[in-house]
Amino acid sequence: MEQLQAAIAFGADAVYLATDRFGMRARANNFNMEELAHAVTFAHSRNVKIHVACNVLMMPNDTAQLPSYFEEVQATGADALIIGDIGAFAIAREYAPKMELHVSTQASVANAEAAKVWHSLGAARVVCAREMSLSDIARMRQETPPSLKIEAFAHGAMCMAVSGRCLISSYLTGRSGNRGNCSQSCRWNYTLEEEKRPGEHFPIEQTDRGTLIMNAKDLNMLAHLDALAEAGVDSIKIEGRNKKAFYVATVVGAYRRVLDGEPAENVYSELLTISHRPYNTGFYFGEAEQECVEEGYTKQTVHVADVIDCSTHAGAYLITARCRNRFSERDTVEVLAPNSPANTLQIKNLCWIPENGVSTPVPTANRSCNIYTFEAMQAIQPGSFLRMRTENFFSEVCTENASQS
Repeated sequence: MEQLQAAIAFGADAVYLATDRFGMRARANNFNMEELAHAVTFAHSRNVKIHVACNVLMMPNDTAQLPSYFEEVQATGADALIIGDIGAFAIAREYAPKMELHVSTQASVANAEAAKVWHSLGAARVVCAREMSLSDIARMRQETPPSLKIEAFAHGAMCMAVSGRCLISSYLTGRSGNRGNCSQSCRWNYTLEEEKRPGEHFPIEQTDRGTLIMNAKDLNMLAHLDALAEAGVDSIKIEGRNKKAFYVATVVGAYRRVLDGEPAENVYSELLTISHRPYNTGFYFGEAEQECVEEGYTKQTVHVADVIDCSTHAGAYLITARCRNRFSERDTVEVLAPNSPANTLQIKNLCWIPENGVSTPVPTANRSCNIYTFEAMQAIQPGSFLRMRTENFFSEVCTENASQS
């Protein structure tokens, strides 16, 4: 729910999510039906739509559950189902007739003929195969009915397999990416072992630790939103269902600002603040690139707190925040707020609020998820996030049992 609230606060027109069944992020903190109903009510009260992903590779036992499942999802008032399996699509059309049906990227729709067939079966929208170029999408737009909406990914993690349909994780670990439980085996280091030299490993290239030969760079199309629109894309999709609210807020906020008219060059640096792999533009302008050198993620900031309240106090503002990582008196932090560039402030009069509610002055906030207050000369909107540049971040992260220094 935190991620959904952040997406909406920072400008999403629709949020896609999954329940605790049939979604491609099985290890994410997904919604049960009661939670989904609350999410729909929350989103609709803010004029935002909810799209429910039901896009795993369907097995026989799955399809037997789908009629009642789709009826339950429809009863929550959700707006659309995102489906990749044609059998599941047919069942949804029968048992959730009030919902829009969107074709998932897992269906690998890469041409107009496939898109038209899905449209004839009742699809209101297709999510393009990630392997399509901008010219491919423009051609699809020209050759399909205007009533069929086209959605394309604009930002987030890329998979080395065709539209995410990979067997490596299942083969190596028994965890199927096509069933929502990918172990991200493509991000691992690999070496070469010759048959007659067991135990002797040879680097394929780059480093003595091996190479990340399947490690796709992250997609970033912030500077090319006009090109996506000109190609006929109706909706851009930000991949973020396994991300924290801070990540979602940062990325959604950046894209919202550019869509609303800010120059991309003024906003692009925001996308460097959050955890990411090296960026590129996927297949839109040519072949996608792999990152064979760098393992893991880079980021320029650390998320230190969530703002939960702001009130006037002695000619200033009293900010109440939930600690996420360590920060201290006199630290300079950046405020990430909806619909505005980030700005800085200095922490003053930092206090810890324990469960007994007695405010205690402290030099450092280092108790994870505990509540702290501090004074500021500017108001901060609840739902904003506080971050610190990594060069100012102490390596110690706050833990629930950390003691005050």
